[in-house]
Amino acid sequence: MRAALRALAATAAFVAGCGGSEVTVYTSADEAEVARPVLERFERETGIRVLAKTDSEATKTTGLANALRAERPRPRADVFWSNEQAANVALAGEGVTAPAVGPGAPADALARVADAWPARWRDPDGRWFAFAARARVAVCRSGAEASLPATWSAFAHPRLRGRIAMADPRFGPTRSHFGAMQAYWGRAAAPGYAEAFFAALAANRPKVLTSGNAGVIDAVARGEADVGMTDTDDALAAIARGLPIAFSFPRHAEDPALAGGGTFAIPNTVALVAGGPHPEAARRFMEFMLAPATERQLASMPARHAPVVHPPADGDLVIPDPLEVDPGEVARAADVAVERFLGAVRAAAPEP
Repeated sequence: MRAALRALAATAAFVAGCGGSEVTVYTSADEAEVARPVLERFERETGIRVLAKTDSEATKTTGLANALRAERPRPRADVFWSNEQAANVALAGEGVTAPAVGPGAPADALARVADAWPARWRDPDGRWFAFAARARVAVCRSGAEASLPATWSAFAHPRLRGRIAMADPRFGPTRSHFGAMQAYWGRAAAPGYAEAFFAALAANRPKVLTSGNAGVIDAVARGEADVGMTDTDDALAAIARGLPIAFSFPRHAEDPALAGGGTFAIPNTVALVAGGPHPEAARRFMEFMLAPATERQLASMPARHAPVVHPPADGDLVIPDPLEVDPGEVARAADVAVERFLGAVRAAAPEP
């Protein structure tokens, strides 16, 4: 009898593992402070087990996107939850992700939610959906707020030579931000403006940190840099831990009255992986991520992601006049922008 029960339990476990009772989520959201509470709530509310794959702070978005590309012939992931937009934009263009709506997609609860999603915060073909944004900010030590640049172009000023900290732009939000600068200034500023900025920023010899945006915060808090380029979630989490940090929202437009010229907003995005092993559970997870409760949960965390789709509540982070730039242009411009900056860094390096 006991042997029969053990065999039955083993069979049930095998069937559960092969069926729709689990979902594999690749996520570049911060594992401890952001991703884990959301994934645990999904498990509690649905009974579906989440198998999560994350990556290092320095390379997480880029590393996971490259893993999805490598696994395309035989996908292991069901969903990619990226804490920024450009990666899912690029993966959609490569066919790594699948439409959640349209021909061939089930007419289920996810389809109804996705079909009504605001055009500004979704892929036209339904391959990714955006929500709950962070913003790019300038940080300094508390009490030195007067040193914070009012515009991003001010980071090129010679007075900041040797006093800037920034994350390695080959990865994560810094890469997307450079792409946004290239795309926006290429359209709204004088010809060659972005190129001149990257050259001047490189000439200021910033501390380019492989420890990511969290490393930028630490460098500024320790006094190793006067100002840093980072994101609201890292800045707010540092303040919540008691670090002496202040931040501002520099603009990309020099004219303070020009609408749509503010700082760069970085929404979370979620997408179905084409050919993922658990399609039904993946759609349940996507529906969960697009629900008002998830944007509300992200807004209520110490990182305080700003609601962009559902109405904000009192005390929520509000991104003033976010930069209006096409996410497809950002994704296409990112490689060019990063290479221009790194090329300028190499050219500005002292002779050995």
